[in-house]
Amino acid sequence: MARVREDRTAFRRPTNVTLDEQLVAAAKDLGINLSRACEQGLSDAVSAERIRRWQEDNRAALEAANAYVAEYGLPLAKYRMF
Repeated sequence: MARVREDRTAFRRPTNVTLDEQLVAAAKDLGINLSRACEQGLSDAVSAERIRRWQEDNRAALEAANAYVAEYGLPLAKYRMF
């Protein structure tokens, strides 16, 4: 869990990463903040992995729910307005 300051922003930690030299040069030419771009990419990767793992962990329940709907239909379908 991320530590949070009083103003509710996450603490930032200096980190060394290895990046493609040409990509870094292009980002600098375009005025892209490398730290923020790397942070956003890492955030996206973490989010995607959490979703993948949740889906994997809950695969049986999702398949069971889908099988129920396939066999019996939506439980409250008669109340749908569309």
